[in-house]
Amino acid sequence: MAGSRCPRTSGVPVSGRGAHSGSSVPLASLVRIDLQRKACTVNAAKTPTAANPPTTVDVVVVGAGFAGLYALHKLRGEGLTVRVFEAGDGVGGVWYWNRYPGARCDVESVDYSYSFDEDLQREWDWSEKYATQPEILRYVNHVADRFDLRRDIEFGTRVTDVVLDEPAMRWEIRTEAGDVLSARFCVLAVGPLSNANVPAIEGLESFEGGLYHTAHWPHEGIDFTGMRVGVIGTGSSGIQTIPRIAEQAAQLHVFQRTPNYSVPAGNVPLGDADRAEQKANYTERRRLSMAGGGGSPHEPHPKSALEVSEEERRAAYEKRWQLGGVLFSKTFPDQLLTIEANDTARLFWEDKVRVVIDDPEVADLLIPKDHPIGTKRICTDDKYFQTFNRENVKLVDLRAAPIERIDSAGVHTTDKHYALDALVLATGFDAMTGSVEKMNIVGRGGRTLNQEWAEGPKTYLGLGIAGFPNLFNLTGPGSPSVLANMVLHSELHVNWVAGAIGYLDAHGAVALEARRDAVADWVEECADRAAATLMLHANSWHVGANIPGKPRVFMPFVGGFGVYGEIIAEVAAAGYKGFDVIEG
Repeated sequence: MAGSRCPRTSGVPVSGRGAHSGSSVPLASLVRIDLQRKACTVNAAKTPTAANPPTTVDVVVVGAGFAGLYALHKLRGEGLTVRVFEAGDGVGGVWYWNRYPGARCDVESVDYSYSFDEDLQREWDWSEKYATQPEILRYVNHVADRFDLRRDIEFGTRVTDVVLDEPAMRWEIRTEAGDVLSARFCVLAVGPLSNANVPAIEGLESFEGGLYHTAHWPHEGIDFTGMRVGVIGTGSSGIQTIPRIAEQAAQLHVFQRTPNYSVPAGNVPLGDADRAEQKANYTERRRLSMAGGGGSPHEPHPKSALEVSEEERRAAYEKRWQLGGVLFSKTFPDQLLTIEANDTARLFWEDKVRVVIDDPEVADLLIPKDHPIGTKRICTDDKYFQTFNRENVKLVDLRAAPIERIDSAGVHTTDKHYALDALVLATGFDAMTGSVEKMNIVGRGGRTLNQEWAEGPKTYLGLGIAGFPNLFNLTGPGSPSVLANMVLHSELHVNWVAGAIGYLDAHGAVALEARRDAVADWVEECADRAAATLMLHANSWHVGANIPGKPRVFMPFVGGFGVYGEIIAEVAAAGYKGFDVIEG
């Protein structure tokens, strides 16, 4: 297609001069490319349409992770023409990019999989209770091949502009590669955890060793044998990768600002008998998952944590501890509602953790004291806390001695200099909104989505946005999002969008647009639900606290996955109440 082409950056990790050639670029280069991207966005917006006539399709989908792939399959099956744009060079979304050692899902593999096709459920065999990144990526590739999805996906292509042609009631979508498409509907399937957060540390770009981000890991992996390695960050990715790096590195320094709660993953291999039993119970398992609070079949104890005896309470916690995964935070129904109930879980957890850490002073540093357990997503690990018993692993408390700067040879804190051969940024994401904000999305009257969300994201049901007709944002703010099983959440959202499009076509209408009063009411309801829990007691990425200048708004819907599904189904059944159905 016509139009100047901008630099492609898909598949390149943040890396320093010590990185593997051909698979990475220096951090400074990524910064330069980002600036070029912005210039391309502006130039693309100014390119006359007549000079670059758009291709016309029914739907453009941005992203080829779990949500984007199912959107392509479902909407194509409804007879719609669909084009998917994916920044990476392959399918998988978060599982394409996050290849760091130890990367593993914290939802059971049998549940963290598509439910839309019975044959697919029966034919795929998971090897472990909690699947690793490579196995999940193999599964996603299997799905893409099985349903012939790649022919409608443009890989290595980043969307820059999504602009409403108001008179025509169509979206014009532009990419860095110069593609121009006109679509009736635009579906954003970019994922809530897809925009890597690179901290603004003075001198970071000057580091001459290997510099890596867990969310952009080199595909061929990294051998840290004999190296002095630093890891900044002890969130989920840090907690998973630190034990693996410690097995190789000569010396590992873990730079921790905020300790996090983590439970053993409880992973075990699955045998033929295990898989047969899972598949035999799939129907009921899926029913319970769709009706549950987080999209899994495990239900909390029927009573309050404070109503049962100490013996019964500890037995319930022990059962969840052995089950593994993130379910420990949902052992009792009031665990995230009152501090008294939460304390019972916190003390159980603390007893479990202290016993595996040799040095009580190190244990004190690794045990959170600033938020109730579960108000940040509980991490899962494979002997993370035991790793600090190793002679080659040292914990650096950044609250006592913050990082001042980074130079060519290592990290300066206010206390000392740490000489390093490699530095890993396990610093997470600009969650929920970061990837959406990178695009130039322009709705009615030339108003951008970034302007609309300047005080925090405002959606109706997490799906519709006032002033942006026929634009649907999947698994983002205003929905259960990261608090639920993202695969089933993707299916729930895509099915709802497909139903909405079918409704419009059946009624001769051209567009569906969230009303401003409905958006305001939903934002208020989400805020009220969050305020009734302990979730606001944590300075978490759920409220954007890890991103300087980001509005502090609790972004997910906390009422539960099953409750949310009932709400959006009721809206659809009532003729999409809260939306304007725009006639042709």
